[in-house]
Amino acid sequence: MNVTQVIDKLREDGAFRANLTAWRSFAPQPGRYMPFPDRVAPALAEGLKKRGISNLYTHQYETFMALESGRNVCVVTPTASGKTLCYNLPVLNRLLRDPESRALYLFPTKALSQDQVSELTETIETLEVKIGAYTFDGDTPTSARSAVRNAGHIVVTNPDMLHAGILPHHTIWIRLFENLKYVVIDEIHHYRGVFGSHLANLIRRLRRISAFYGASPQFICCSATIANPGELAEKLIEAPVTLVDDNGAPSGEKHFLFYNPPVVNQELGIRASSVKQAGRLAASLLFQEIQSIVFARSRLRVEILTTYLKEAVRRRGGDPAKVRGYRGGYLPTERREIERGLRSGEVMAVVSTNALELGIDIGSLDVCIMCGYAGGISRTWQQAGRAGRRSATALIILVASSAPLDQYIIGHPDYFFDQTPESATIDSNNLFILTSHLKCAAFELPFTEGDAFGLDPASTAELLDFLAQHRVLRKTRNRWHWSAETYPASDISLRTAAPGNVVILDTTDNGRVIGEVDFFNAPVEVYENAVYLHETKQYTIERLDLEDRKAYARPVEVDYYTDAEMKVDLRVLDRTEETERNQAVLCRGELSVTWLPTVYKKIKFGTHENVGWGEIHLPEQTMHTTGFWLEYPEDIAERCGLGRESLGEALHALANALRQVAPVQVVCDPSDILATARLRAPGSEKPSLFLYERYPGGVGYSEKLYHHAARLLESALALLSGCGCRDGCPSCVGPVLETGVHGKSGALVLARVALGLQAFSAPD
Repeated sequence: MNVTQVIDKLREDGAFRANLTAWRSFAPQPGRYMPFPDRVAPALAEGLKKRGISNLYTHQYETFMALESGRNVCVVTPTASGKTLCYNLPVLNRLLRDPESRALYLFPTKALSQDQVSELTETIETLEVKIGAYTFDGDTPTSARSAVRNAGHIVVTNPDMLHAGILPHHTIWIRLFENLKYVVIDEIHHYRGVFGSHLANLIRRLRRISAFYGASPQFICCSATIANPGELAEKLIEAPVTLVDDNGAPSGEKHFLFYNPPVVNQELGIRASSVKQAGRLAASLLFQEIQSIVFARSRLRVEILTTYLKEAVRRRGGDPAKVRGYRGGYLPTERREIERGLRSGEVMAVVSTNALELGIDIGSLDVCIMCGYAGGISRTWQQAGRAGRRSATALIILVASSAPLDQYIIGHPDYFFDQTPESATIDSNNLFILTSHLKCAAFELPFTEGDAFGLDPASTAELLDFLAQHRVLRKTRNRWHWSAETYPASDISLRTAAPGNVVILDTTDNGRVIGEVDFFNAPVEVYENAVYLHETKQYTIERLDLEDRKAYARPVEVDYYTDAEMKVDLRVLDRTEETERNQAVLCRGELSVTWLPTVYKKIKFGTHENVGWGEIHLPEQTMHTTGFWLEYPEDIAERCGLGRESLGEALHALANALRQVAPVQVVCDPSDILATARLRAPGSEKPSLFLYERYPGGVGYSEKLYHHAARLLESALALLSGCGCRDGCPSCVGPVLETGVHGKSGALVLARVALGLQAFSAPD
């Protein structure tokens, strides 16, 4: 059966269609072409023709001409629209004219770097010239590294390796930096929040070293569709860019379906499990020999879905190896094996986190199923682009969970399909991140008075003096030199604002590394007695050593998984801005957040029922971050006819609703923003609710929420008033057991108060 037949079958399935809130079809689009410009070397044009490329898409032509005129470029076109040639064409053309030239390619992941080198090597082979294109990452053998440095015309790497393996050792990379003409930054929409803020500082260091060697490279940025690609590119490279966003590539027919699982408990508003519904759809496609990808919101969901699909195949007498999971934490060899299996057709279904959103070549997938909303419009389209990359017709199904954000999107399909994608946010001058990179920059080259690094020269000097006082730097005359014994780059993780990962070791197999988890998530993922799932294999965590960054595990076979709960305390440290709005005060500023995992639940596979619990014994952790919050008058309960207990429930419910719609307003993962409510919070002695960032110092989300507070509150109000439940449910404010019977009605009142839509009695 082919995809078109599957689509026809779904159209005739009344039970399936009853749960659809949208079925949008997108007609195929023809391509628009231009001939090779005269400035393209004849040998290159001939080589590309041998590979079946006889002319250029219009956006490829426009990009080439802009670069030839000396400008930086940001290319924004959909998945599978030929963005790779946008940078390979000018780079190879320059190398044919000037063999001493060098180019640096940056991809967000090692997998993507290796994938791109394979394609680039095939193109170079058709040219029959000696151009060295090599991957330089953590997997590059020591014996090959010298060859990459000396013979690499194109060095393909990732930000982590540039940060720790290239820039600190620039003296042995002189050939690269003296002749650096182009820097390619692919998938720039991926660089938002913490990762984007780190990358902007990394580019500052790269430009500083290039200038030291007399080079001033042009930048070629590529992005999937976001609202502010040009602005984001300019923030990342801190230079003007020319935006190329008129896509000339052809596209196939697409069918995009919004599926809302049926309600199974009308009174509590509980819907059928999105995990089970997505698994059932994926299994039916698998049995019809349709290759598909299933995106899940978390590592845990990936493992649960993979388990369910393998069991379904096993019951039918099939080969469970046709189903694979794919997520961060898997070892590189595992990921490469899965990618090869997808390309060869040996793997028919892959369940992935957003790790496969990026443009890794995994062949021709026919169907994309999303188990839960991806958290943003641009990310959802990026995942959807995984289907139909090489086929005429593609099917995309978004299966909503009961989470309020999912229900808001699934209930407002026009919002999703008609709205422009969100803006990506970074804060390159986040003090925590900036100072970390300032140390690295000082290690690489001394600073002289008058130098600027992101900030103005006076502020830069102030930070350098601070580091000198703490004996990290040494100032002699007008220069600051590195003086600490440690190597700064090794202590900084670009992916989080906390240094380092926690590795998970199998105690029954000589301490073999089976996976990893970032430092912030370790206390709620790999605590003692947690069940850790890896490629459907189960391990129990025997001990977590946060100081040594190790979790010790042993294999087990149980019929449940675990989920942790946390206790959070919060204190207001500083108010950066505040505005009185109707009967509420909107604030943003600095917060101190202390969190402690307290208990974990044991949740049974299949039924998802709670079958037990246990205590978690770990020390408290404290973080300084930024947040946005709402303060209400002390007598708001009396004014609105709410009791004291009801006010607590209302604040908690509205905080939940705001947190769920916040990712719609800023491009971020739902887990990047956390929420809590307090009748009296230290530093804010009024009834308040808080949205705060889960990274030290914050990365700009809270500022954006503060300035778009009205839109945020309106979205929460639409979510609450549009939900059919009476007292609250997982689809709006969370379970009634958590928010109370007055939570939803009280949250509606508080939202209307903040928007000036609620009339109430004046204070005495």
